Amino acid sequence: MFQSIYDTMISGHRWLLILSGLKITLIIAIFAVLIGTVLGCMFALMKVSNNKILRAIATVYTTVLRGIPLATQLMIFYFVVFAPLGWDRLLVAIISYGINSGAYCTEIFRAGIQGVDRGQTEAGRSLGLSKWQTLIKIVLPQAMKAVLPTYTSEFIVLIKETSVASFIAVTDLTKSGDMIRNATYNAWIPLLTCAIIYLILTLGLTKLFAIFEGKMARSN
Repeated sequence: MFQSIYDTMISGHRWLLILSGLKITLIIAIFAVLIGTVLGCMFALMKVSNNKILRAIATVYTTVLRGIPLATQLMIFYFVVFAPLGWDRLLVAIISYGINSGAYCTEIFRAGIQGVDRGQTEAGRSLGLSKWQTLIKIVLPQAMKAVLPTYTSEFIVLIKETSVASFIAVTDLTKSGDMIRNATYNAWIPLLTCAIIYLILTLGLTKLFAIFEGKMARSN
């Protein structure tokens, strides 16, 4: 067994491929979730606004992005939307994942905002705060605490979904494991290694956000 691991992963420094793929996976996930968070906040506010046009735009955005498989969106962005620009595959992947994540974050944040008791808004207005001041100082802080568990799940799902980045030849963690499999004709060691790394990442993030959530709960 150890000889098989050595021949597959250590010989030829193939383990460096795994590290490189992990780096790409984390880069995509981190930057995509940042983009998704910004887009999610923006479109969530549009969805809860009184402007019908803004609500319609936000609804179309979430409906389309959530209704099309991520792999299909990724290929559309790379081969159709950004093809004339000649952008780097990694950049296209980050933008694609970010736009997709934004659709899900929109619904997460919208539910959080609308879940805050209406009396909180009325109390803020009665204190002389404007509509936006009430939203920013009273509603949003409570909404963010409420949606943290769901937001955590979105981040974790996004990390796992980066595995389809190989559809546009991005060498992420899964693609790196597959390259080692093709080179060594050994499937279980590289693929199991990737699976274990994904599991460690998801469990680690779950624990980290749980600690953060606990601190926020105690701050109440």
